[in-house]
Amino acid sequence: MAGGVDFALDRRRALAGKSGWVGLVHNRRVFLIAVFASLGGLNQGVFSGVLSMKSFEDRMASAVDHSGTKGWLVAILELGAWFGVLCTGYLADRLSRKYTIVLAVIVFCIGVVVQTSAYQPSSIYGGRFITGMGVGSLSMAVPLYNAELAPPEVRGSLVALQQLAITFGIMVSFWIDYGTNYIGGTGASQSEAAWRIPLALQLVPALILGVGILFMPFSPRWLVNQQREDEALQVLSRARGLPPDSDLVQIEFLEIKAQYLFEKETSALKFPQYQDGTSRSNFLLGVYDYLSLLRTPTLLRRVLVGSLTMFFQQWTGVNAILYYAPSIFTDLGLTGNTTNLLATGVVGIVMFLATIPAVLYVDKVGRKPVLVSGALIMAACHLIVAVLTGLYHNSWGSHTTAGWVACVFVWIFSIAFGYSWGPCCWILVAEIWPLSIRGKGLSIAASSNWMNNFIVGEVTPTMMTHLGFGTFVFFGAFSLMGGIFVLLFVPETKGLTLEEMDAVFGDREGLGVADQERQTEIANRIGLTAYAEGGDKGSPEHYEDEPKA
Repeated sequence: MAGGVDFALDRRRALAGKSGWVGLVHNRRVFLIAVFASLGGLNQGVFSGVLSMKSFEDRMASAVDHSGTKGWLVAILELGAWFGVLCTGYLADRLSRKYTIVLAVIVFCIGVVVQTSAYQPSSIYGGRFITGMGVGSLSMAVPLYNAELAPPEVRGSLVALQQLAITFGIMVSFWIDYGTNYIGGTGASQSEAAWRIPLALQLVPALILGVGILFMPFSPRWLVNQQREDEALQVLSRARGLPPDSDLVQIEFLEIKAQYLFEKETSALKFPQYQDGTSRSNFLLGVYDYLSLLRTPTLLRRVLVGSLTMFFQQWTGVNAILYYAPSIFTDLGLTGNTTNLLATGVVGIVMFLATIPAVLYVDKVGRKPVLVSGALIMAACHLIVAVLTGLYHNSWGSHTTAGWVACVFVWIFSIAFGYSWGPCCWILVAEIWPLSIRGKGLSIAASSNWMNNFIVGEVTPTMMTHLGFGTFVFFGAFSLMGGIFVLLFVPETKGLTLEEMDAVFGDREGLGVADQERQTEIANRIGLTAYAEGGDKGSPEHYEDEPKA
């Protein structure tokens, strides 16, 4: 950025509050809003335990008894999530982040009802695809909403709340599965309520979120993009607990407005033929926005960082463990379905507990150190489990200690993922995009997550059958490569506003002289330069007469 915008960056940093737990307490209003928005994450984790229940296996035998169809039974949710994410980029910009969350909850609930009432594998396939559309949409819309509402000094912590909610949901669902597994007995007499109840319980947090989000504020950045500036200023004021005319609120508001005006005026210069506000023009502008992600070097770098970060997150093998944990623990020598579910429940506990430090300290430590350290630990765990499996896979019965050691390293892997790649990937991809294409950019990164999630879920049963311990070597190698990628190619983004992110992605070099002059002129015009220099506020312009973008 240039001129007054650079001054604003320094001035806002000087006025900003503390990060970590102190920052969360100071920003308790936006903290509570983010906690509530993250309820959508509680809906994940149920199916792993359901998949190994006797009554479910009997009912869905034609799908469960074969590794290929079993993979599809799990992975089709991720395919739906991939589709849902691609739709959400447009919806989040058009409907608002808030109403997109409501729509995602409705879709999610429809899918849950179909699954809960299923009597054939086809209903599970269809229900999980529909549920996946809602899950994918929530996985993008909630971090986006939290990131745009959060102060920069605690943004990472608030976005990490979504991952904390997911790990909490996984933990609770594992133990719900463990408890309902006893309904009617754990053998042939087991009641179908054992798996229908945990599936149905997913509706509870979803409905609470869907109704409650209606009473939450809109994203201030989305409001500015819709030229509802007075509302945006009031939302920022209430969220920060400061009067609207305070320097910190005004600088943050004017930074958002300056970014919006710059991108709007740049769009008008590039595509003057599409500025009439019609549906056709807005659609074509959206298409060109997506194309700009590939044609503009600084945006292409963000696409690569976001998409590859999500690629490596999935190929750490985390969801192979979460989806197939009972089967993996069986392969590691634990006998009995109840024992497997118990060991799986421990995965949920340790991952949840490990995510808490990420919420508290990620804005102090930064993104890169957390991601790199997590990748190294996960790679080591995979390789140790691979060695033990290679040595004892034919004789676990006489080497029970080795089997439990392998289980412990699966739990350590879960801890490493819980504090690092679980929350930090979503923090990173939610904060790197410019305002005008933020929804579209995040949709591409999130779609990378879900498409790779789908592939992992589909191929894991076959890999476990044919590769054996090589499966852990494979995921360990990708974990290590992910750490190297972050170390060499991902910039540190902690403490920057979403508008200040341009500097670390090289926009200064990418902007021409005319663009720099336009940014400085906008900063002067709306009064941002005056605030940044500690002087009196200028006369910010309003654009009520312009058509909404």
